[in-house]
Amino acid sequence: MRGFLAILTALVLALAGPVMACGPDTDCMVGERSYRIVLPPAHKAQGPVPVIAHAHGYRGSAAGVMRNGALRRLAADLGAALIAFNARDGSWALPNHPGNMASDGTEEFAYVEAVLEDATARFDLDEMRMMATGFSGGGMLIWNLACVMPQRFAGFAPVAGTFWLEPPSDCATPVQSLVHIHGDADTVVPLLGRVIGPTKQGEVPEALAMYGALGGFSDVEEVSYEGLACEQRSNAAGEILDFCLFRAGHSFRTEFVRHAWDRLKDAGQF
Repeated sequence: MRGFLAILTALVLALAGPVMACGPDTDCMVGERSYRIVLPPAHKAQGPVPVIAHAHGYRGSAAGVMRNGALRRLAADLGAALIAFNARDGSWALPNHPGNMASDGTEEFAYVEAVLEDATARFDLDEMRMMATGFSGGGMLIWNLACVMPQRFAGFAPVAGTFWLEPPSDCATPVQSLVHIHGDADTVVPLLGRVIGPTKQGEVPEALAMYGALGGFSDVEEVSYEGLACEQRSNAAGEILDFCLFRAGHSFRTEFVRHAWDRLKDAGQF
């Protein structure tokens, strides 16, 4: 663990760059990588603002996330900043990824840490109220972040994405709250995964079982919300683990982010 943290720290320092003006239409640079951010309208009078950190899907971009007007309106309604992570060439280098089987994810984890360090230095953000969410390949990044750096976020909300191949053999603890949302007819990232090149998408039930055991989550409660059928669990620390299905294929809706935010808020995470 010490070796990994040393590598992570070195990469964060390497990614750090000079402070320059940036925002929703201009890249915020961290070394050779970038991200984008938009603040809520009343942020100057609001004090430190909470954060929705979003990871785009395969071939997406931070600029594309910022063109999602519904997502930006949601963040503004919640009084939250919206941070859009930006993958290299539209793809996240995660463990067992078919395009980079040798990757252990270290570069991406260091990049996320660098973004958080840079954003909190530039803007008045509340580090205790950050939710990480992402769609498809971005959802895969979010699951990995929940495993590697749970302490950096108040909760996680992956949509239609999980680990490549299988869950890791071990994860950092204590765990944080996680709300997983998935389409019941998803054929792009099926609930039981599919073979892609030399690897395979992971099985969502395996990821949930691993995280449930790791965090001591128990007592499943079945609850229906508008458009979502959920299995909800909690643990002795008050964290939640939700698995929600919607009746559709591989798709993302802003309402999913609001639902996850509301669940985390009701659980006392914000």
